[in-house]
Amino acid sequence: MSSILTNTSAMVALQTLKQVNMNLQGVQSEISTGKSISSAKDNSAVWAISKVMESDVKGFNAISESLALGESTVAVARNASETVTDLLVQMKEKIVGAQEENVDRAKLQNDITALTDQISSVVGAAQFNGLNLLQGTDDMNILSSLDRASDGTVTASDITVARQDLSFDAGVYGTGAALTGNITAVDGAGSLAGVAGTEFSSAANTMTVQLAAVTAAASNTYNLQVAGETVTFTSDAAGNTADSVAAGITAALNAAGIEDITATVSTDTITISSTSKFDDVEVNLSTTDSTATANVNGAGAGGAGAGFTGESIAARASTMTFSNTAGVSEGDGYRVSIGGVTYDYVAGKNETFEDVARGLKTVIDGAAVAGISTKVTQDEATGSWVLQLDNDSATDLALTGDGAAGGEATGGLVGLDDIDVTTDEGVEAALANIETMIDNSIDAAAEFGSAQGRIETQSDFISKLTDSLKAGIGSLVDADMEEASARLQALQVQQQLATQSLSIANQAPQNVLSLFR
Repeated sequence: MSSILTNTSAMVALQTLKQVNMNLQGVQSEISTGKSISSAKDNSAVWAISKVMESDVKGFNAISESLALGESTVAVARNASETVTDLLVQMKEKIVGAQEENVDRAKLQNDITALTDQISSVVGAAQFNGLNLLQGTDDMNILSSLDRASDGTVTASDITVARQDLSFDAGVYGTGAALTGNITAVDGAGSLAGVAGTEFSSAANTMTVQLAAVTAAASNTYNLQVAGETVTFTSDAAGNTADSVAAGITAALNAAGIEDITATVSTDTITISSTSKFDDVEVNLSTTDSTATANVNGAGAGGAGAGFTGESIAARASTMTFSNTAGVSEGDGYRVSIGGVTYDYVAGKNETFEDVARGLKTVIDGAAVAGISTKVTQDEATGSWVLQLDNDSATDLALTGDGAAGGEATGGLVGLDDIDVTTDEGVEAALANIETMIDNSIDAAAEFGSAQGRIETQSDFISKLTDSLKAGIGSLVDADMEEASARLQALQVQQQLATQSLSIANQAPQNVLSLFR
């Protein structure tokens, strides 16, 4: 049936041409934009995913800039701390040279002062964009990543770089919670004095050895070992008494000239005096006298003919012993008072009681208190760190220890500007303290080096991750240009054919006119 009102063939041809034109428009859009999905209407799910990933790429670009800035800042701090280490090593060389008494210590002191000034200059100049990691204790956080969870939430991750304070700053002693229980003062004689105060002086510590039942007629040998040196006395062939043997041993001990050791005798009792500052002095006695006995400090130390072993005279120095159970927090300050003058050290981040003990030693040594010398040791039995303080002056001094939280940390090179090698005491203190300072600067350089390596690794990872994200986005939304080109050619042919078909369909009603001629 033919109709001049309804041309179904033309309608079909028209719809076909419309579809071909729509497809051709889509391919042309892909070719011109380079994207197969350029808007949400093309594929809403894929478009949404691509936009989220594109936002992440923008974020990671910003992170790359943050890492670059952080790496530069850390690199400056690392180079500065390495320079400080080199300067401290040079200073140590000067200090070691000053150990000799026949050198010009004044000139060496001038060199040390110049090196100290240079270190101060390096620490002060070690900043990048106004941020100096060698001063203060606040950590620097570097934005390093954006972590997207499966539920879509995003959290920022940081690389934390701890500051390494290499300043000479004395810090500020706090007014917070009392830390008195973490430090215990004991006087040089070994009696517990707590922290309320004790007197310590240059007086020697002593041991008494009382002889008895000495064989009167026999040439017996008495070997008295003091501080690792053995003194030998042989009794007479006859007429010996405890008094005469004690006098003979005493004379032999004094004649030996053992450093820090003297002896006196009263009837049958020998009093051995030790002014050894920091080391206990071990005393042993052995004898061929099978009947002699010896009482040490009024107590029996050995049976007949046995002498004694393992007895000791305590070091003269008083001690500040730090807790082996408590921890140290940033701002914890510990104070030693000598003769009413206070010396403080305030802990920084991640420090221990070893750092506190060595810090107090440096501060006290830097003050050059007449007659006062210090040493840091660790108790082998308890693991506690101990600050020993010796008073070699003629005046007894009050000694107290205290602690309080809430302070501002002391610089890692505190006391460096107080080093003085013009005196024997100053040289001895400087040699011990410069080692602590070198260790501090080495630790700082190592920390910065580790942080810089981590930042470089993260920066490389972010770069590769960004490339991967871009490739992923491209695989989702980018057009396949080879395929688009082929489709364009095909659709252009389809368009021509569809146009021709529509033209033929529109001519069909003309055929009806021939029936009326």
